[in-house]
Formats: sequence, structure tokens, C-alpha cells
Amino acid sequence: MTTSTPQAEGTDAGAVISLVRPLPGFPGHHRFTLESLDDAGVLSALRSVEDETRFLVVPPHTFFPDYAPVVDDTTQAELGLETAEDVLLLVVLTPGESLAGTTANLLAPVVVNRHTLAAAQVILDDASLTTAVPLV
Repeated sequence: MTTSTPQAEGTDAGAVISLVRPLPGFPGHHRFTLESLDDAGVLSALRSVEDETRFLVVPPHTFFPDYAPVVDDTTQAELGLETAEDVLLLVVLTPGESLAGTTANLLAPVVVNRHTLAAAQVILDDASLTTAVPLV
């Protein structure tokens, strides 16, 4: 499935996103909330409900309008994805000193089923993508 609907809207404030497998390097974190950090609804925090761990995330279309990763069949089944409209797509940011120094991980987006809130970080099989793509 190619994802083409990366809008961040569609999750209720305080709703818990459940990872079907933990994020790499964070084995004890399975449940997160998505908290908007700006009025435009672009920048959000994926915040663990287990502790204060959080990841800055954005819907990729804001900065990368042609980004349309292909989600493998196994992940689609794990998350119960049937159509591209089921997908909430987020990319994790590494903040820099300024927006110009901030990068996005396009190689491993977070894929969320916007109906069930089941989620997984997917490592894509695409040599053209990296973990540190400048936002601007």
C-alpha cells in the first residue's frame, strides 16, 4: 500500500496510540499520545504514557509533498490497514539549532491506523531515503 494521506488530524486529543512493536531503542514504550505543539497542527509530540519520553513528529506532506512510502503487507495486516485513507503518517524529527538544522527521518515513518490507533515505525526498503533529511 502506498500512503498518500499523511494528515495529522483524525486522532482525538488524549487518545492512546498503541505500538504493535516498540520503537527501535525504546523497548518499554508501547503507548503514546499525540499532542499538538502549534496552532497550525503541524508540529506534534508523540509522548509516551509510560514516562516523559517524547518524539517530535510532523505529517510529512507539509515539508515533503511527494513523499509516499510503501507500507509492506505484514505491517498493513498488523495495523489492520485496508485503504490509504486508514493511514495517519508521521515522521520523527531531530531538532537542530533552528528550523534549517532540523531533519526528518523519512526512512522510518510512524504509521498509525487512524481508526484503531494501532501503530508501528516502519523501516522502508528504499535506498533513496535517509534518517536525516533537512526540513528546509
